[in-house]
Order: sequence, then C-alpha cells, then structure tokens
Amino acid sequence: MGKMQPVDFDSVEEFLDYLPPSERTVVDRLREIILSTIPEIQENLAYQVPFYRRRPRICFIGPGSVPWGNVPPDGVQSGFVRGDELQDDRGWLEAAHRKHVRTRTSCVPTCTPR
Repeated sequence: MGKMQPVDFDSVEEFLDYLPPSERTVVDRLREIILSTIPEIQENLAYQVPFYRRRPRICFIGPGSVPWGNVPPDGVQSGFVRGDELQDDRGWLEAAHRKHVRTRTSCVPTCTPR
C-alpha cells in the first residue's frame, strides 16, 4: 500500500518551510494562539500536518497546500479532534461527514472569501 500523501515532512519546521507565504501567515498565527493558550501543549506531525496534544490530541492545522483532509487550495483548516463535545451555538464549526471532528476553514490573504 502506498503513502496517502505525496509529501513527507520530518519535522514541523520542514512542514512550515513547505508552505506558500500566504498560508504560512495564517498557520503561524494559529500556532501562536494554540501554543500560547494551552499550557504544556505538545506539537508534532501526524498525517503530515501539525497536531497539538496534552494527553489526547486536541486540535490540528491543515493548510490547503498539503493534500490532506479536502481543504480548499486557498484555505487553512483548523480542527478539533473531539469537536462534537464543544458548545457551538452559533454553528461556527463544520462537521461535514465526520462523527467527532469539527473544523473551520479560513481563507488565506490572497483568496476571495466565499
């Protein structure tokens, strides 16, 4: 069986270096929020994108330039592994076809909002 992704990063830094500048800006800001908000969070790669965990996985960032998760090419997706347990009265998070994961896709600075 072959690899699911056509990319293979050895580190978060290698992943970040791969991103186009417009996505990198969004990803850097999301990382900053996650790393400064959640005490003792650990960042590592899973499925070729950064996942954040303390004990279980909490959230992830999936940019469109990394072919994973059906993210539009002009977007960056942030997701919560157990998002179905979050209160989302405004319907900000998207379930799509997922049972537990909830996501939100942000437009990168160069795209036209949908």
